[in-house]
Amino acid sequence: STEVVVDLRQTALRRTSTRTIAIFFTIAMALAFLGSAVAPGFAQDRPRSLFDLLFRPGKPREVQVPQKQPRATIKRRTPSSGSAEAGPPAPEAVAKAEDARVVLVVGDFLASGLAEGLESAYLAIPSVKVVARPSGSSGIVRDDHYDWPAEIGSIIEAEKPAVVVIMLGANDRQEMRVGDVREPKRSENWMKEYERRATSLAKAVTDRKIPLVWVGMPSFKVSSMASDMLAFNDVYRSVSESVGGSFVDIWDGFVDENGAFVTTGPDINGNPVKLRSGDNGINLTRPGKRKVAFY
Repeated sequence: STEVVVDLRQTALRRTSTRTIAIFFTIAMALAFLGSAVAPGFAQDRPRSLFDLLFRPGKPREVQVPQKQPRATIKRRTPSSGSAEAGPPAPEAVAKAEDARVVLVVGDFLASGLAEGLESAYLAIPSVKVVARPSGSSGIVRDDHYDWPAEIGSIIEAEKPAVVVIMLGANDRQEMRVGDVREPKRSENWMKEYERRATSLAKAVTDRKIPLVWVGMPSFKVSSMASDMLAFNDVYRSVSESVGGSFVDIWDGFVDENGAFVTTGPDINGNPVKLRSGDNGINLTRPGKRKVAFY
């Protein structure tokens, strides 16, 4: 009977050891799966870059998105110039080829910043030339000041672009004259007319068989302004996609992990920099402009 008891105890120990190993193996596999799930990856659902649009049409490209970093983990660095706006040095410029493809940037004052960022991005590429033709105080609402659907055709004829990039809307937070009526901002009739005018602008590009990239508005410090920009972005997305263009959503690049406006955040390399200037966070700094161009 003693031998039987010992044998039973040994059998139980072997079963316990086997179960223990199985449990540890299961836990290890679960941890490995979770680790791979949360590891930084490559965004495949972002719009393709202008380089792909110009030189590799139809070929998807993986674009690495700057990773958001919690404030507690950021180690602030002071650039050599002593300014958080300085960012990394620009690459050395090269002469553009005579047959360089033209990236035409139009819109308001934010489009000017976007054009600067794109110029920096393509500075060392001789086959791509960025041409900026913005009107700083323009928009869609005040067509009596500057009528983009009417003006864009002559600009395209003059510049002969390979692609047109639109960024505007920051000046459109005002009532709009529709016929003889001044419609309040974002009223039902206001939104219908706004969408109609935006569609007219977009079609003026795509009807000429030119690729269109419409860049959305970033967040702003004033909450009511940020709310308006979100509503405008919905219009831009719908309009650009309806005519076969592309909409580029830059919103996440200028808010924190909770969706709140930030003045300082990661640049295209993930380093903390000042993205917006001191004028209530309206304008973009040089790293901010480059980040918009990155998207």
